[in-house]
Amino acid sequence: MKKLALLGALALSVFSLAALADEKPLKIGIEAAYPPFASKAPDGSIVGFDYDIGNALCEEMKVKCVWVEQEFDGLIPALKVRKIDAILSSMSITEDRKKSVDFTGKYYLTPARLVMKEGTAVSEGLTELKGKKIGVQRGSIHDRFAKEVLGAQGATIVPYGTQNEIYLDVAAGRLDGTVADATLLEDGFLKTDAGKGFAFVGPSFTDAKYFGDGIGIAVRKGDALKDKINAAIAGIRANGKYKQIQDKYFNFDIYGPEAK
Repeated sequence: MKKLALLGALALSVFSLAALADEKPLKIGIEAAYPPFASKAPDGSIVGFDYDIGNALCEEMKVKCVWVEQEFDGLIPALKVRKIDAILSSMSITEDRKKSVDFTGKYYLTPARLVMKEGTAVSEGLTELKGKKIGVQRGSIHDRFAKEVLGAQGATIVPYGTQNEIYLDVAAGRLDGTVADATLLEDGFLKTDAGKGFAFVGPSFTDAKYFGDGIGIAVRKGDALKDKINAAIAGIRANGKYKQIQDKYFNFDIYGPEAK
């Protein structure tokens, strides 16, 4: 009997190890150049709201997270060729992107803003932007908006690979300003030494045509992973983990209003 029990235990152990070996980790694409959402710590590790939310979601789903760094405009191509399984990198949910990928529900929602020299007057009509050079991250949702809306008012739109490169040129005077997510601009630039003398100018931009329905997590078309992540988002909001992470970075409700 003891031998049978031992053999049974060994068989169960081998089965469990095989099951764990078959369970694939979740490869999540991220660009670590958007503080406070994702950036690099001095030791080279990724830190930020997106990173913490992703790890919380993986914990909720009981899967291992593997983070794959990628420039923002390469994230969707990487998803399509299965280099990654999901994109969690402050990506706006838009109709245009829905043609290529499926999105979960939002996990946060903030407006876009312009940052320029403090005291710069910019009206709702944006006519004051004529002749101004505005930096925007290439491939971001703000790229199309800047070209179609700000460009229509005479602004020269200059695309960059990363938002950090834009900050350097704004601070050096090579650009008149930049348009991006308001929270990103505040924490990544305005609150830094380089951002002294600069401020939000003009209106907040929330047009769903450009900025969609908030920030979501992208997966491949038809992937059942979407439903699992949606359930995990609901889970961390219900158990308080979402608020715990939010309060680490922001002093306001970044999730925004619930869908009607």
